[in-house]
Amino acid sequence: MTAVVLLPGTFDSKGAEYGFVREEILARGAGVLTLDLGVLGSDLPPPFPVDLPAEQVARAGGGALDELRARRDRGTAVEVMLAGARALTRELYAQGRFGGVLGLGGGGGTTMITAAMRELPVGVPKVMVSTMASGNTAPYVDVKDITMMYSVVDIAGLNPLSRAILRNAAGAICGMLAPGRRPEEQAARPLLAATMFGVTTPCVTAARRRLEAAGYDVLVFHATGSGGRAMEGLIADGYFAGVLDVTTTEWCDEVVGGVLSAGPERLSAAGRRGIPQVVSAGALDMVNFGAADSVPAPLRERTLYRHNPTVTLMRTSAGECREIGRRIGQQLRRARGPVTLMLPLRGVSMLDAPGQPFHDPEADQALFDALREHAGPAVQVREFDQHINDEAFAHALADELLRQLRS
Repeated sequence: MTAVVLLPGTFDSKGAEYGFVREEILARGAGVLTLDLGVLGSDLPPPFPVDLPAEQVARAGGGALDELRARRDRGTAVEVMLAGARALTRELYAQGRFGGVLGLGGGGGTTMITAAMRELPVGVPKVMVSTMASGNTAPYVDVKDITMMYSVVDIAGLNPLSRAILRNAAGAICGMLAPGRRPEEQAARPLLAATMFGVTTPCVTAARRRLEAAGYDVLVFHATGSGGRAMEGLIADGYFAGVLDVTTTEWCDEVVGGVLSAGPERLSAAGRRGIPQVVSAGALDMVNFGAADSVPAPLRERTLYRHNPTVTLMRTSAGECREIGRRIGQQLRRARGPVTLMLPLRGVSMLDAPGQPFHDPEADQALFDALREHAGPAVQVREFDQHINDEAFAHALADELLRQLRS
């Protein structure tokens, strides 16, 4: 067996995390082959050499990277890069270029990487570190021997917990190929929790960087139901000094009946512990279902968006938004500590902006009105004439949490 690990991933958004596992693998004596699935691009290039760039993957999938970036349609990009990853993985394995695969991803990344893993024979080591691994993994694993490893926090930044999990993943894949070692853990800094979805990634990334520059480690949780529950449990156990709950979308699934509900206790643990909270309305414009044919028949005439082959989104209505706002407001008003509710009046996700499929000012207005009405006088409500992914809004979120922590 070739002691080389294939690392396929979205290096435009997860370059630091892939750089970390790459170094861990090299330190254990194995080789690395990197394959870039990123489409949207980043101002920060990957901190390591890329062996198979995104342009080559797109071509292998029947597309052109420049066109995908110009369209900025996440669903189409995932389909093209998924096809390219499958084709190149088959080709590289047939050439004897690698002996095992390690991937890191959220919903879209997990869909692409595990599709490529399923092209390989049973017995080839396959480890997928994913925010989706605590839920229904059948769409990703199918009948192949893919080891799904729950990331606990979102794969969005390096911190003591994510380093431990990623180091274990590197050790796992190297252990399937060759013996390894464990480097020393770095000193811990105060921990903050944050919530993110693909459609709120620019906001959370900018806020996280600002908080990290101020001396904190930020653990980002993917708001997939299991992510919200994991965060609530760690908050209850006293891990965090504060919470930046940007992406409260799990309440949509709880209220409307989607597949990513975090349960009725979501947004309660920080309030019970009395730690600082800054909360926003991230992705409250969408309910999650599985593949398109899993959407309940009565809802198939609603506004739907195919996020990727395994996730279909439904736009929340004005009536649903009022109930979602009521539930969130009632949770926040019970908090024993400081709470600031920050509302981006120009849209709550990538899909909720002018010209995008979920843009619905009437539904947003119903949401904001209900949040204001039910939050109660103890909750500070701040409104911004900005979109949630505007950098200025992200910085305002981070600065507000820093203000609470310092006071």
